[in-house]
Amino acid sequence: MKKITGLLIAAMALAVSACSNVSPGHVGVKVNRYGSSAGVESKAVGVGTYFTGMGTSIEEYPIYTNNYSWAKAGDRDESLQFQDKNGLVVSADVNVAYRVNPALAPKLYQTYRMDMDGMVAGPMRNRVRAALVTAASTMTVEEIYGPKKAQLIGRALSIVRVYFEPMGLHVDQLDWAGPIRIPENIMERINARAQSEQAAIAAKADAATEVAKGEARVARANANAEAKIAEAKGNAEATRINNDAIAKNPGYQSEYLRKWDGHLPQTIYCSSDKPCISAGQ
Repeated sequence: MKKITGLLIAAMALAVSACSNVSPGHVGVKVNRYGSSAGVESKAVGVGTYFTGMGTSIEEYPIYTNNYSWAKAGDRDESLQFQDKNGLVVSADVNVAYRVNPALAPKLYQTYRMDMDGMVAGPMRNRVRAALVTAASTMTVEEIYGPKKAQLIGRALSIVRVYFEPMGLHVDQLDWAGPIRIPENIMERINARAQSEQAAIAAKADAATEVAKGEARVARANANAEAKIAEAKGNAEATRINNDAIAKNPGYQSEYLRKWDGHLPQTIYCSSDKPCISAGQ
């Protein structure tokens, strides 16, 4: 009885060991290594537990979006190196987002015969680096570091997608995972030029401010001059009206004298050939 129980337990353990699982969020590729059906089955399998038996295995591929960064961190350096059009070496940390097309998963395995970790570390990394080399071959290092940085990674993404999409690997996104690292002498040159440009912008702003202040001063002076001219014109017009009234109406002058308080001006101006005397003299 004990012997039978032991055999049953052994049989159950063997049956469990002969099963493979496909986890949620994954698709399975069944690989047969022996017999007439040896090879990769053309149809992927979904989530579940499958009896695989001796010589059969299931390789899992993720069908949800995964992320990985090829970066330099401490002693570990997986960053990608490429060159500008003049041959200057540039390195950068790059993040990739990817997923596998369930229908094409068998074709992906047939092409590379490796799991997803191996794909990321090998073929995918190499293809992304090659795409960056191609895309950067028409750019200077200043353009790569500055205004064309986004254009470079976008062009590399397009190249990678064209290559991997027919095999069932979809690259959702490529992003810079940190600052692009360029030769130190080039960085010093870029910083010096940026400082010069900032100084020129500041000088231009100061000049514009001074021009505005000058225009404001001129406007105030013109306004004051116009006010004085208007005042003088007003006084002259008032005098003219008064003189016309006296000439046309002698009674107007009598009325004016009636309202006079009897005080003469303090100074009487004489002709040019006689000195002026005060009213009391």
